[in-house]
Amino acid sequence: MDSNITPSPAGKRGRNSSVILTDRMCEKRVAQRAKFYDRKCPGLYISITTAGVATFSFKFTDRTTGKQRAGWLGVYNPETFTVEDARSKVYGLKAMGGEALAETFRDQKATKAKRGKTVSEIIDERITWMKTLVKKPDGEMRPRLESWENTASHLDRFIRLRLGKKLAMEVTKHDIATLSNDIVAGKFGKPSVSNARHMRKAASGLFNWAAEAGRDYVTASPCVNLPKLDPEHPRTRVLSEDEIRTFWHGLDRDDLPWDRRTRLALKFELVTMLRSRELLGAHRDELFDLDGEHPRFDVPLKRVKKRRVIQQPLSNLAVEIIKEALASDDQQFVFESPMYKGQPIHRKAMADALRGTKHETNKDKTKTAGLCELLGLKPFTPHDLRRTAATLAGDLGFDDVWIAKCLDHAASKKAEIVVPTVTGKVYNHSKRMKEKRAVMDGVAAELRRIVGKQTPTTQADTGLRLIA
Repeated sequence: MDSNITPSPAGKRGRNSSVILTDRMCEKRVAQRAKFYDRKCPGLYISITTAGVATFSFKFTDRTTGKQRAGWLGVYNPETFTVEDARSKVYGLKAMGGEALAETFRDQKATKAKRGKTVSEIIDERITWMKTLVKKPDGEMRPRLESWENTASHLDRFIRLRLGKKLAMEVTKHDIATLSNDIVAGKFGKPSVSNARHMRKAASGLFNWAAEAGRDYVTASPCVNLPKLDPEHPRTRVLSEDEIRTFWHGLDRDDLPWDRRTRLALKFELVTMLRSRELLGAHRDELFDLDGEHPRFDVPLKRVKKRRVIQQPLSNLAVEIIKEALASDDQQFVFESPMYKGQPIHRKAMADALRGTKHETNKDKTKTAGLCELLGLKPFTPHDLRRTAATLAGDLGFDDVWIAKCLDHAASKKAEIVVPTVTGKVYNHSKRMKEKRAVMDGVAAELRRIVGKQTPTTQADTGLRLIA
């Protein structure tokens, strides 16, 4: 971009004030809004703002009214809409004839009103669209995009903050790339490639949605062919046997500040390999055959990341945890909140319990110490417990495909043979319960060995009445 400031022409445009427009001229900076008419293509002119935005327009005479009119052609973009592109568009419009030309620009007036929306305005519309309740495959009414809050957070924290006042149609690839680089550089807090990646995903969804027929707020998304971000390094934290032993017995201490059900939920994630969101909402109606030979936990699709029902076999160790957590016959949620009766504990409760909480006014001070700190363990997250359990299963020699089923991952290979995706999605609806149960029982037995907990010969009768 040429950073030189060109003084705008004073007074009205004279007969000889037209110039031969070039792309370089469109990139010049001006001290005040200026217009330049093209000598090669009569009627074509460009308007440049002090912000450096150059817009092509076409001036013609409306034969119906006998008055001159100006029609908007587009914003200059060195990659998608140059001077030659604008000239070609004008030549095509002139070939249409007077009446058709006027009608085209009447329609364009309504389109221009749409394209005059700011980024902040289309973000508001996008969020409203995302959180609108629609009927889901299971028959429930839920938000159109169930993870809309996370997307809205990235739209608000990054895109609205930086680009909110800008016209949506004027946002360029350079704007998105610069914003992405600034996030990675730490100009929005802690440097984060992950936040930059999520911002790009939210921006791409926003502008693709804005460009759809019927909205036409932008002509195309500026989020194409962006420079690649550095790869994110996956977490590899796995608890050792000594750490598992310290963690397991530490959760049974009476002097810890975190409630018992939250601690039981942490044990349950290690034993079942389920995600936090999947297990925290566990309801009595989702438990089957707890006192029988094939106990299981059915997680409804609305809590599952891939929006599919999970049927997870329960080991005897998992059943023990459930029966301790269900303290009374009228308790409906297994991991009921200690503060709100009849509600499950908050989705962040397990993570907060591990890392501790900070003072609202002084983020450098700890309000309540986390279990990792209290037990002298290197910090880890609830998700690391899933990885630890999967690693135990792998060390026991279980097939990766079986372990993937327990983790609710889509297995792409079996015995080094690529399995077509359509096989699992359309044809094979087997839950592989036999294999999954073998893995779950194997992990439970290994955990008992590590923590020194003997397998009970009979399960105690707690008097719980569960659906069989």
